[in-house]
Amino acid sequence: KLAFDPDTYRTTQVFFESKDGTRVPMFLSHKSHKPGIARDGKAPTLLYGYGGFNIPMTPSFSASNLAWMEMGGIYAVPNLRGGGEYGEAWHKAGTKLKKQNVFDDFIAAAEWLVAHGYTATPRLAIAGGSNGGLLVAACMTQRPDLYGAVLPAVGVMDMLRFHKFTIGWAWVDDYGSSDDSEQFRTLLAYSPLHHLRPGTCYPPTLITTADHDDRVVPAHSFKFAAALQAAQSCDNPVLIRIETKAGHGAGKPTTKIIEEAADRWAFLVKILDVPLPNGPPRP
Repeated sequence: KLAFDPDTYRTTQVFFESKDGTRVPMFLSHKSHKPGIARDGKAPTLLYGYGGFNIPMTPSFSASNLAWMEMGGIYAVPNLRGGGEYGEAWHKAGTKLKKQNVFDDFIAAAEWLVAHGYTATPRLAIAGGSNGGLLVAACMTQRPDLYGAVLPAVGVMDMLRFHKFTIGWAWVDDYGSSDDSEQFRTLLAYSPLHHLRPGTCYPPTLITTADHDDRVVPAHSFKFAAALQAAQSCDNPVLIRIETKAGHGAGKPTTKIIEEAADRWAFLVKILDVPLPNGPPRP
């Protein structure tokens, strides 16, 4: 039986300023017996984002994230433009020619967490899935110096050809299309696959995908992993985890969900040097 006391956890809302001055909210969840947490820059922090398709990101219970907070981690979720938190205008402010606003918001969230002493770059991981995988991959290529670890899951990495595969055509309303010359320039300006630069030291990265994903075809992750491994100029690991007999996520068996979460937390524990509660010292 798990000893779980919900009163020992806190979720608070903070606000930060994005690159263009827009005020953006963010939820911080953590384990604490006090209203606040120590701001000594030592807390391992996972910054999770999505920022697209008019989908709001609000606090909800997660057994997997509970494990992270049990290890002393902070789970941070900014409400990026492109989402649905403030209506259609907020959504449209992060689409097509304005997609860079989403990345600027996410980068500003990371900078705010570091500047306000919640964490430090070596202890800060970023994660997201699907459109969120695009988000964290794009932010990594734009600011590789800002993060201690990167976890893009089932991400859209090739923004010039995404609409040519399976259901990708349906995303044109949010992303635009490379068939349009003006939108082509915008897509090329942030497409993660096209902004990996040889000779750059990129953060430790764990890419996850599935061999039967017919929503975001795994070729996006395959190409990105290969290009990132080729471009990497330092010893930081670049790994790809390919789930078999699984798709984009919906309907995934609980056993596979647990195995993937265990690998994700093991990666972050190792890379961010997270002390395990009540466990022996790691070798």
